[in-house]
Amino acid sequence: MSHFVTFALCLAGFAALAMSTERQQEAFFGRVSPARTRNGRIAGWTALAAALGATVMDQGWGFGLVSYSGQTSMAAGLVYLTLILAERRRQSR
Repeated sequence: MSHFVTFALCLAGFAALAMSTERQQEAFFGRVSPARTRNGRIAGWTALAAALGATVMDQGWGFGLVSYSGQTSMAAGLVYLTLILAERRRQSR
C-alpha cells in the first residue's frame, strides 16, 4: 500500500510541477498565469515532500530513500512521456 501512495503522490507532484511551467500552461490552458505557476509549484513540492515523509515513516531512512528515489524516477518518466505524447497529438491535429 505504501508504494502505491508514494507513487501517486510523486505522480501528482511532478504533474503539478510540469503544469506550473510557462510552456505547458501555454499549451494546455492557452495563457500563463502567475497564480497558477505559484500554486502549481507549491502543490508539486508539497506532494513530493509528503511522499518522502510517507516512505520514510513506513520503511525507515535506509530503504525509504531508495524506494523514494525509484518512485520519483518512475513518476517523472511517466509525466515526461505523457507530455511528449500530448505534444505529438497536438501537432498531428
